[in-house]
Amino acid sequence: MVRAIVGANWGDEGKGKITDMFASKADIVIRFQGGANAGHTIINEHGRFALHLMPSGVCSENTVNIIGNGVALDINKFIKELEEIKKAGLDPKLLVSERCQILMPYHILLDEYEEERLGKAAFGSTKSGIAPFFSDKFSKIGIQVNELFDEETLRAKLKNICTLKNLTLKYVYNKPLLDEEELFATCMEYRDKIAPFVCDTHAYIRKALREGKEILLEGQLGTLKDPDFGIYPMVTSSSTLAGYGCVGAGIPASELKDIVVVTKAYSSAVGAGEFVSEILDEAEAQELRLHGGDKGEFGATTGRPRRVGWFDCVATRYGVECQGATQVVMTALDCLSYLEEIKVCVAYELDGKEIDYFPTTHLLKKCRPVYKTFKGWHCDIRGIKEYSLLPKETRDYVEFIEKAIGHPITMVSNGPEREAIICK
Repeated sequence: MVRAIVGANWGDEGKGKITDMFASKADIVIRFQGGANAGHTIINEHGRFALHLMPSGVCSENTVNIIGNGVALDINKFIKELEEIKKAGLDPKLLVSERCQILMPYHILLDEYEEERLGKAAFGSTKSGIAPFFSDKFSKIGIQVNELFDEETLRAKLKNICTLKNLTLKYVYNKPLLDEEELFATCMEYRDKIAPFVCDTHAYIRKALREGKEILLEGQLGTLKDPDFGIYPMVTSSSTLAGYGCVGAGIPASELKDIVVVTKAYSSAVGAGEFVSEILDEAEAQELRLHGGDKGEFGATTGRPRRVGWFDCVATRYGVECQGATQVVMTALDCLSYLEEIKVCVAYELDGKEIDYFPTTHLLKKCRPVYKTFKGWHCDIRGIKEYSLLPKETRDYVEFIEKAIGHPITMVSNGPEREAIICK
């Protein structure tokens, strides 16, 4: 069976923990999109890991971990992350699709230069090179892993790349130009580093499907950062939807049977973009930020303080619908335990009218939150193993949201550790 784990919101929903939990029972875990621009933090018996490129199955001894063809592969970060995982005593089984494309040093530079050029209008990029990477992929001047092993083709491609990029570097950004020979040498270093992991993952996955293996697709970010259905243009550059998992991993759509959509008990986001339920009072926001997550609400990749807000039923209902959720998991429920009262955004006000749907960005900019206030449980719920033992106020909160988003919440998380999960 193929299962996908994806985010309902702006990312940062706690997918790493949920993927880690499901990965312990999966034969194969596949990263199918994005790159090292976002991270999953997982905590288990092996330690605490902030993963950026590695699939979250690297902590499971019998799991094969695949970097799918849809990923922006930063080879240096891949190797660095692998070394850190091995220091913890782990030796993960890793495969990299030969069709995966490589994130090059100039992608990172162009990302930095463009944010610098935009100034106050910048997208809030992590400056990991993701947008320039995907621009090149769809402009057909990207470099696939397999091309590292064809020097003649690679040299011709680099010549063309330098011609195009140097025009931009000179006349748009006024920055140093690229050198073909330096880039070729870099590619040869990349080839040597990645060669042990390169595989025809398409053939490998097809064989696994015939054998009835359990396959887990691991998504990055969430619905509202999808370039088609998210808060465009403040989105990422690859699709964050479960449906894209079939493309980015190389799996027939008919094989995807279970879509686990993760949402947090409150809202958070890194970077710019519309965020209707954001807490704008900085003192109030900082208090939630410090109570949030394992080490507070700070980006796993950038360390930047996340924007935080109340749970948004409108955005989350839209998010789980876009993903095609078969079940929803709510994380970080324990992080709200300090509150006497908890707000939930139940609708938006747009031009004086109350709406219950998630509009396109130009209308979203004008929306204001409509809140319902709940009594907090104001006690520590960590360590509780059964749903019925949670305080009534906690259950009321979860069940109201479940009804509001129109999808079953099958599990709730009440701590950062893998085992801190309650089946509802």
